[in-house]
Amino acid sequence: MQAETNPLGYEPIGKLLGTFAVPSIISMVVSTLYNIVDQIFIGRGVGYLGNGATNVILPLTVIALALGLMIGDGTTAYFSLCLGQENRQRAAQGVGNAITLTVVVSIVLTALSLAFLKPLCVLFGATDATMSYSLEYGYIIVLGFPFYMFSMGFNSIVRADGSPVYAMLSTLSGAILNTILDPLFIFVFHMGVRGAAIATVLGQVVSCVMTLLYLKRFRCITLTPDCLLPRWKLCGRVCSLGISSFFLQLAATIVITVMNNVLVKYGAASKYGAEIPMTTLGITMKVNQIITGIVIGISVGSQPIIGYNYGAGKTDRAQKTYLLAIICSTLVMGVGTLVFQLFPDRIVSIFGSESELYQEFAVKSLRIFLLLILLNGFQLCTGTFFQAVGKPVQATLISLSRQVLFLLPALLILPRFFGVEGALWAGPVGDACAFVLALAFGLAEWRKTARLSKQHHPVSMEDYSYGTPV
Repeated sequence: MQAETNPLGYEPIGKLLGTFAVPSIISMVVSTLYNIVDQIFIGRGVGYLGNGATNVILPLTVIALALGLMIGDGTTAYFSLCLGQENRQRAAQGVGNAITLTVVVSIVLTALSLAFLKPLCVLFGATDATMSYSLEYGYIIVLGFPFYMFSMGFNSIVRADGSPVYAMLSTLSGAILNTILDPLFIFVFHMGVRGAAIATVLGQVVSCVMTLLYLKRFRCITLTPDCLLPRWKLCGRVCSLGISSFFLQLAATIVITVMNNVLVKYGAASKYGAEIPMTTLGITMKVNQIITGIVIGISVGSQPIIGYNYGAGKTDRAQKTYLLAIICSTLVMGVGTLVFQLFPDRIVSIFGSESELYQEFAVKSLRIFLLLILLNGFQLCTGTFFQAVGKPVQATLISLSRQVLFLLPALLILPRFFGVEGALWAGPVGDACAFVLALAFGLAEWRKTARLSKQHHPVSMEDYSYGTPV
C-alpha cells in the first residue's frame, strides 16, 4: 500500500507538520519581505509619497499572485490527492498543464497591465502627488509578473513533492538578492522607486529560475512533453481546486482598492490629509503580512499531509493535522497581537521618521486594525483544510468571508459615522465575523470527517465535480 512507502501516510503528524511547515513558513515570510523591504528603503530614501506609490501598485501585484496561486495551489491539491490514490500519471499531467497555463496567463496579464497602467493607478487610489512615483514603480514591477507568478505558484507544488527545503531556498534566494540590491540602487545609484522595482524583479527572476530547475528533479512523478499539452477538463479541475486561493487574493485587491480610496476621501477631510492614512494603513497591512505569513506557512505545510491522507482514506490523520495546525496558528497570532499592541511606535520607526501626525495615525493603525488578528489563525487553517480535501466551495466561502462579506462592507459604512478612523475599526469587525463563520463550517466538517475516519476508505477523484463531493 502507498501508506507503507510514503511518509505522509505513516510518519507522526507533529514531525510531518514541522518538516513541511517550517520551510513553508520561511518561504511565506520571506516572500512578504519583497514589499516590506521596498517600503523600508523607499521610506528612508524617497519618503512617504514613494511608499504611497507601492500601495497603489500593490493591488495589481496581488492580482498576479491570485492567478499564480489559483493554478499552483489547485495543482498542489490535485497532486496530493492523486498521490494518495497512487495515480502518478494523473499527478504528472496536472503539473504539466499547470506549467502551460501559468505561462499563457502571465503573459496576457503583463500585456494588459502595461497597456492600462495609468487608469489602473487612478482606480487603485493614486493621487496627483503619488501618480508619477506609481507609474515609475509600476511599469517595472509589471514586467516581472511571469517570473513572480511561476515562482509563487509552483512553490507549493515543490513542497507537496516532498522538497519543502528546496521550495524555501528558491524563495529565500530571491529575497536575499532583493534585500542586497534595494539599498544599492536607492542610496548608491540614486534610482529611487525605479531602483526598488528593479531589485524586486531581479529577485523574482532568480526564484523563478530555481523553480524551473526543479522540474527535472521531481521525486514522485516524471514530467514528459505530453504532460504539457493542455487538457481543458484537467485545467478546469485544477483551477476549481485553487479557486479559493484566487478569490482570497482577488478579494484582497478589491479591499485594498476600496480602502485606498476611502482613506484618501476621508483622510482629506481630516487633520491627517489624503496621503498619510493611505500610506500608514498600507504599512500596517504589510507588517501584518509577516505574522500572517507564518500562519499561512503552517496551513500550507499542512495541505499535502491532509490531502494525501484524505485521498488515502486516512481521515483521522487528516483531522489531527488540521487540529494541530489550528493550535500552532493561534499561538502565533497571539504573539503577534501582543507585539502590535505593545510596540507600535517602534515598528513604525523602522519605515522612517515623518511628521507627528504621520506617527500618530500609524500607531493607531497598528493598534486598532490588528486588534483581533488572534482569531485569524483558525479561519486560515479551516479554509486550507477544505481546499486540501477537494471542497473549493466551502474553502472559497471561508476565504472570502473576512474580506468580502465583512471587512468590505465595514470599510464602506464605518467611515460615514466615525471618519477616517472608522476604516481602522473595519479590521476587527471583519476578523470577528469571519471567525464565527469559519467555526460553524469547521465544526460541521469535523463531525463529518470523524464519521469517515471510522469507515477508512479512500476517496476517488471521480467522486468530485470540480472538487466538490457529489
